[in-house]
Amino acid sequence: MPITVDIDVMLARRKMSVGELAERVGITPANLAVLKNGRAKAVRFATLAALCEVLECQPGDLLRWEPDTGDDDVAAAGIAVSEG
Repeated sequence: MPITVDIDVMLARRKMSVGELAERVGITPANLAVLKNGRAKAVRFATLAALCEVLECQPGDLLRWEPDTGDDDVAAAGIAVSEG
């Protein structure tokens, strides 16, 4: 997925545990782990705002876009790719 989640970076900078962040944001540690490990398909703006408030950061500190390097995701999405 071309969106990378950098919650680990902010947790380390704030010297905060996943459990503490989950509690302060109001989500389960399991749901935070899904987001943190890049397995989430979506994130609510309210959750993103709460993460930014607790971590005292901007959304761009938590999320970044990286270009996709392969056609695997395109094929998995059911998009036809023609070759010349």
